[in-house]
Amino acid sequence: MTPIWLKQSPSGIILSLHCQPGAKQTKVVGLHDGCLKISLQAPALENKANEHLLAWLSKQLKVPQKQIQFVSGQNSRKKRVEIWGSITVEQIEQILAP
Repeated sequence: MTPIWLKQSPSGIILSLHCQPGAKQTKVVGLHDGCLKISLQAPALENKANEHLLAWLSKQLKVPQKQIQFVSGQNSRKKRVEIWGSITVEQIEQILAP
């Protein structure tokens, strides 16, 4: 069964994330309110945390960063990110599952 934070969309895969900026290291820390909770080793100012999140997801999932974009929540802790390309829901779940 697909986790609640992972959803296939017509154009790609949507991740529902709860991000906690200003952490010691960037990592998945579990689930929060139906979202995958990620601590980010970047401050929540001048878009640094968002840029760091996209770079980190790109590296973890081995997907070019241009294939990852925000759907919503750039200015909130609760974010929705869409990924497209050759990666599957199963692969994302395997790599990111808490």
